[in-house]
Amino acid sequence: MSAKRRHDDNDADGAASSDMKQKKRQVAASSNKNQKRHVAALILARGGSKGIPLKNIKPLAGVPLMGWVLRAAVDSEVFDRYVANIKKVAEAWGAQVHQRSSEVSRDSTSSLETIQEFLEYHNEVDIVCNIQATSPCLHPFDVREALKKITEDGYDSVFSVVRRHQFRWKEVDELSDEKTEAINLDPANRPRRQDWPGELCENGSFYFTTKDLIKTGQLQGGKSIYYEMLPEFSVDIDGDIDWPVAEQRVLRYGYPGKVVRLLFCNVSACLAEGINALSSNTRNTSAIHMLQEKQVEVILLTSSDDAVAQSLAAKLQKRTGCQVMEVGKKPLNDLQEVMKNKSLDWKHVAFMGFDQADEKLLKLAGLSAVPGDAPELASKAAKYICPLSRGSGAVWDFAEHILLQKPMAKPQ
Repeated sequence: MSAKRRHDDNDADGAASSDMKQKKRQVAASSNKNQKRHVAALILARGGSKGIPLKNIKPLAGVPLMGWVLRAAVDSEVFDRYVANIKKVAEAWGAQVHQRSSEVSRDSTSSLETIQEFLEYHNEVDIVCNIQATSPCLHPFDVREALKKITEDGYDSVFSVVRRHQFRWKEVDELSDEKTEAINLDPANRPRRQDWPGELCENGSFYFTTKDLIKTGQLQGGKSIYYEMLPEFSVDIDGDIDWPVAEQRVLRYGYPGKVVRLLFCNVSACLAEGINALSSNTRNTSAIHMLQEKQVEVILLTSSDDAVAQSLAAKLQKRTGCQVMEVGKKPLNDLQEVMKNKSLDWKHVAFMGFDQADEKLLKLAGLSAVPGDAPELASKAAKYICPLSRGSGAVWDFAEHILLQKPMAKPQ
């Protein structure tokens, strides 16, 4: 056989082998795409912070910092489980609690080590999304689109980035004679911002990784790709901005949750003076009317144990234009019947309560609140804690909170 013939045969064998490998990869990708994979969201936040005490549970615009990303994760509807390691916040948002062992609870412990330990207890998990609690402007659509890069496009790891237009310079010792140099530009041909695409930088919002890659000791690697987020959603509480500025950013760009269509308000408990306060207080009734004008239905709840409430129910209904509903010692059963008749899901319902009897409803509602003087048990269950107490306008404050977020809510 001639050398040319052998060369042609080798080329053909090589091409056939390459085609076969490509087909195998396509089959594997197709199999993964069609196979349901267990996806877990992990929010590995610590209760304490050296910079800001109790930062991850500190209210940011009325919502615990960790609560902002938990809400986005839950509403993305792509996770089989949501796991956080701060019980106080996790339970309020329907997440499971993962207690780190002492071996991975040191200040020097990496996220990778904690995730590896989590997988040892949850072998059913195929994909992990490590979400940073310090990125409160995360939205469900970003999470969904990033996950598709693994489940549909066959990547092993996906991480979030943001485009920055910042010129970087080499750091030098100020006491030396060394001159600084430009790292990512030519000073003699300095581009205009609109002529320069900028650079992609990690924003720390989330990291998707397959279990197989994590087992090799990596969170980023294998077949890896980035997911670009818009700058307005790339807020990092760790270093970007201080707390008051962060509150303004999150009110404008944070994910507010599903659009509220119905508010249940336990007026017997939420007003220091009882139901009579709502019927006589102009500010409270104005709050109700504001919600009604924005197509948010309001149902006022009274307790069957409150004799005064029963006697004033008719007057209250006439003044507010709201349905006044008497509930028993287990109000959940009564409210579920109402929601069934209105074809509503809890994600579209807000609830304002006060005491231990309201705990379950505070956890179930898509948006829930308690006055600032509520007992600790109810406060832990609520997603928003009003800065005002019962007798100082808590109902008004919660109504404003609902309306501030309503315009931001977009189809997710």
